[in-house]
Amino acid sequence: MNATSGTQANARVKARTREAKTADVVIPEKLYFRIGEVAELCGLPAYVLRFWETEFSQLKPVKSSTGQRMYRHKDVEAVLLIKKLLYEEGFTIAGARQHLRSEGKVEKRQTPLPFPDGSAPDLKRIRQGLREILGMLSKRQ
Repeated sequence: MNATSGTQANARVKARTREAKTADVVIPEKLYFRIGEVAELCGLPAYVLRFWETEFSQLKPVKSSTGQRMYRHKDVEAVLLIKKLLYEEGFTIAGARQHLRSEGKVEKRQTPLPFPDGSAPDLKRIRQGLREILGMLSKRQ
């Protein structure tokens, strides 16, 4: 391959990448996708996906018994999000990694259950009832 054809190949890859905007991609309802399918869906070359696996801990496709990368639906969504951050929003790889980490921490926070005021007597009554049930069950054994 000469320098001209290499440049043309790079231009085609960039054009395909620009064509497939993240919001336009419809992910089929499948359990697993091969790397080639994900590359085509996302408009990225397979080597970019393999590189991103080393850079982003959120991207962990399982490998089949033959060593083929098998991406789950959540992996494809992660690829699309990474692509959006890098290509559309202009993040660096380090910036995108940091953004994904901080976004993951926000999602992991659990909202507290709303307990009505004055529920302490109710909780004591429930706790006592549970102790009675536990006592009955332990006597059976």
